Order: sequence, then C-alpha cells, then structure tokens
Amino acid sequence: MANPIINSKALQSEAAAYAWVEARVWPNGPVCPHCGGVERIGKMAGNATRIGLYKCYQCRKQFTVKVGTVFESSHVPMNLWLQAMYLLCSSKKGISSNQLSRTLGVTLKTAWFMSHRIREAMSTVGVEPMGGAGEIVEVDETLMGKTEGAPKRLHVGGSQFRNIVLTLVERGGTARSFHIDGTTTATLGKIMHANINAKSALMTDKAKWYPSVARDFAAHLSVDHGKDEYVRHQAWEMDGKIVFDAVHTNTVEGFYSIFKRGMKGVYQHCKERHLHRYLAEFDFRYNNRARLGVDDVERTERAVKGIVGKRLTYRTTAH
Repeated sequence: MANPIINSKALQSEAAAYAWVEARVWPNGPVCPHCGGVERIGKMAGNATRIGLYKCYQCRKQFTVKVGTVFESSHVPMNLWLQAMYLLCSSKKGISSNQLSRTLGVTLKTAWFMSHRIREAMSTVGVEPMGGAGEIVEVDETLMGKTEGAPKRLHVGGSQFRNIVLTLVERGGTARSFHIDGTTTATLGKIMHANINAKSALMTDKAKWYPSVARDFAAHLSVDHGKDEYVRHQAWEMDGKIVFDAVHTNTVEGFYSIFKRGMKGVYQHCKERHLHRYLAEFDFRYNNRARLGVDDVERTERAVKGIVGKRLTYRTTAH
C-alpha cells in the first residue's frame, strides 16, 4: 500500500507545499512575523509574485510562512523541504546527507545544511519536568565520538577525549539527551533537577556520581552491571505506598542502541559542536514513536510545527 504523504501534492507541488505548511503553522490564518498582526493581511497575486507571498497592511511589510522559521532565506523549493523532513522523520536511524543529496537532487552542501535546519526544528524548548508521582525515570550516560582536538589514537575503553552524553528516559514516555562536559555531581544535578519531577523514582547503574544527586528524588534504585545484574524485581516505598516493579536501565539502553546504530552506521562522523543537534533528532523520533501512536505523517507534521521561532544560518552551523 503506497504511503499517502509520498504521493501527496504537498510533496510534489511547491504551491501545495506552501498551503500544507501554512495550515499547520497558521491554523487560524496568517500571522505577520514582523508585527504579530492577524488582521488586514492580504495574499499577493500576479504572475510575477512569489508563491505564498502575503502583505500585512498594518506594518506594510511582505512575508511568507518561511519568515521567522528555519526555512527563512532558503532558496530550496518548499516541496523539497517537506520531502527532506518526511525522510528524516520516517527513518528510524536517520538519513545521511549523501543519501539526502541523491534522493532530492540537491548538492551535498545543501543537503547537509537542510538536515541541520530540520534537526533544529526538532529540538524542544521550555518543556515541563518529566516523570511524577508513581513514575520511573531511567538515567544513564554513554560515550560518543572524540572531542575536538583529541589525538588520533585513543586508549581503548578510555573516557578521556570522548564526548559524554547523558540521557533521561521516562518509562513508557519520552527521552531527553544532553551533551555534557563531565559526570560531576554539579553537572548531573543541574540537569536532573531541571528535567525530572522530584516525585519520580530514579533507576540507574552503580556509577558513583548518582547516589548524591538521587537523594532529592522519591526513590533511587540501581543495578550492578559489573556483577552481571541487568534486571531484578523488587518492592520499595514511594510516596507512602509500596511499589513493586522491575529495576533496570534497559529502556535507556535501548534508546542508546538506536542512537549508536544511527550515529555509527548512518552518519559515521559527527563533530563535537554538532552533537547536540543529532541528539535532538533521535530524541524527537523516540518521543514521537509508533508505540505512542504517532505515525510517519503525524511525526512530520509535528516537526513542521517546530520550525517557528528558530533560525540557523550556514555560518553559525559550519563554524
């Protein structure tokens, strides 16, 4: 059965693509990105007029739905933008810039920049703490790639000159990943206190930096991977109630499994300064996965809704 969005006009016609994006970014009608006005806005017509051009008669300025978004100043047709977003949203482990370049018929430089703009649209801003009373949040960290300026040959298994990623995963819910400088109590505490509800139960491995931070949460349980312990069933008290559940970090380990397969198998190389955008990409797909009732089309729509208020220029991306 053919996927409806692949054959849709929005991915084949630029005019239809503009209409599709406008319906999601402006559900109640066009909004002027210059003055914020919603009244006295007219759509420009004429053979020489750009597709999707509007004029605000309050501030007398022209605009399209691209202004004030990650699409601003881009000369790439809107339908190609939607094709790229659909490919990136529907590929579980991502899609390389080389593959995107060949599929869309654009240069490698353009495909690389489009990918980073889309990742910027996928990033979340101002989210509420995850977890809550009766909820379990798993926390773990992993190493990914080399830091900039690292020697070519590194000691196998060593953490020096390696990028450190911290991920928080709520069981049955969402994930949040962070590129961190180190695993000090201060660094971890700042992130965990800001992103996890204090009424949550934490589950970690036996790393020495978790116990002091975990004191501020409803409960803290851990598994000892060094002793080949990966899961156990245990009862504990939380919020005045006895809870019986599985103690493990398999959920966050599963997230890392997808993340590492994508980074090593698809992207292969990532500079340190771009790592946070790749983390945003994998977080976004995980947080909008099929198990949560989100299909490829809806995932793409959610990514499109995230383009507003974000800008990314080539100069700031490449340097």
